[in-house]
Amino acid sequence: VGNKVIQRYDVSVGKKAHPTPPGTYGVNHIVWNPAWVPPNEKWAKGKQAAAPGSDKNPMKVVKIFFREPDFYIHGTGDEDALGGAASHGCIRMSQKDAFALGRYLMDHGGAEKDDAWYAGVFNRGVPADVRLKASAKLVIGP
Repeated sequence: VGNKVIQRYDVSVGKKAHPTPPGTYGVNHIVWNPAWVPPNEKWAKGKQAAAPGSDKNPMKVVKIFFREPDFYIHGTGDEDALGGAASHGCIRMSQKDAFALGRYLMDHGGAEKDDAWYAGVFNRGVPADVRLKASAKLVIGP
C-alpha cells in the first residue's frame, strides 16, 4: 500500500507451457468456497468436477480473479510446490495465505464481512460470489 509492503506470500506461478500472464490487473471478484469445473483444455481432459470443500477440489478455499474467466489466485493442497512454477497459469498460495489475502481484499475493498459470514459460507457447502466496490491493483511481472 503506497510504498509500504503489507505482507509477502510464497506462491507458485504457471509452468513454462502455461505461463501466468504478466500485466497490471484490477482485482474485484472473489469466490469463496468455489467448486471446480475442469476447463476445456487439453491438460484437463478426463478430469472430474469437484464440489466446494471436496478434497479433490484444487481451488480449495478461495478464487481471487485477476483476469477473468481463466486466471486467478487460489489456495492449493500442494503447498510443498510453492515457490516455483507449478500451475496452468493461475497463482497458487497456501490455503491459509489465500484466505488471509481474500479477507484483506474484502476488508479494504468495501465488502467487509465478519467471522460468522465466513464460517457460514464453508458450513453451507456452497460458493459465495463477492464483487468488491474498490478494485485492488495487482502487477504480475517485473
